[in-house]
Amino acid sequence: MSTEEYPDYDSNPTVQTVAPPLCRDAACIFLAMVNVMIFILGCAGNALVIWIAGLKLKKSVNTTWYLSLAVSDFLFCFFLPFNVVYSVRGDWIFGLFMCKFISFILFLNMFSSIFLLVIISVDRCVVVMIPVWAQNQRTIRKASVIVTLVWVISAVLSTPSVIFRNVQPHYEQPTQICYNNYNMHEENIAVVACRFMLGFLIPFLVIIICYIIIIRKLKINQMAKSKKPFKIMTALIVTFFFCWLPFHIIALMELNYTTYKSILPVGQVFGVTLASANSCLNPFLYAFMGKDFKRKCSALLSKMENAIKEEGQSTIPGTAITTSEEGKHSTTV
Repeated sequence: MSTEEYPDYDSNPTVQTVAPPLCRDAACIFLAMVNVMIFILGCAGNALVIWIAGLKLKKSVNTTWYLSLAVSDFLFCFFLPFNVVYSVRGDWIFGLFMCKFISFILFLNMFSSIFLLVIISVDRCVVVMIPVWAQNQRTIRKASVIVTLVWVISAVLSTPSVIFRNVQPHYEQPTQICYNNYNMHEENIAVVACRFMLGFLIPFLVIIICYIIIIRKLKINQMAKSKKPFKIMTALIVTFFFCWLPFHIIALMELNYTTYKSILPVGQVFGVTLASANSCLNPFLYAFMGKDFKRKCSALLSKMENAIKEEGQSTIPGTAITTSEEGKHSTTV
């Protein structure tokens, strides 16, 4: 949540930054309170999802996806207080390791979340289009392998935070700054472009293609028994899109700092806060996007379980998809 001043890289390879000011105005206090709320709700909600999907429900392909997504969101929310303290104090007091690690967790959450949403979309598409193949090939073991690969790839794509994040004393104040130390402007462009293309644009193109296929199939198959998981998937993806889009827009604007320097300080804080909010919203989507929304005003545990669990039938009437190894039912679209 720091505010960074981008220099002329050609004349001065050392990035001069300004630390966030002490949190005294109403807007800063409000955003700090919002982040505290995100921390509390995100940790509690995602911990509940982890408990339900990991311990209370029988293991299945569907719970494997949502459990991994909840773990990603929980990790991010758990470390959010470090950024809150930084924004309030205007001083990074946690050292170099945590400066790198907190940024790493942010992008690990971003990449793993969007990749898991892509996998969920492709999974629904496969169940709808080729249910017989899904019956034989859609197994918990393969889902676990896919999730492991997602985490490995996400970690690799998040390594620029480890490479470029740095801590140094402020050049005018007795404080420490946690900032991005790019030696060349081209490095900044490469990192931002990679995050935007691989962490946002390309995944959403894949998701849109899956959506078109699923919607066309649903129109043909008007007798689909349940569209609840499709609604949950839609809510998760739309929420991710609107929470992370401002973050990427601000990151792209930072590449032309001179033009947008008047709005970037506010934009940076707004973008990071909105991106952080995504990690606490998913548990509520699990709870409230199930069937009979108006009647689900109580029993949070049962609502979340109903939203996550496998229903045992595909959207194609008369087909019940089970995994070949575990004998578990798959979810409907």
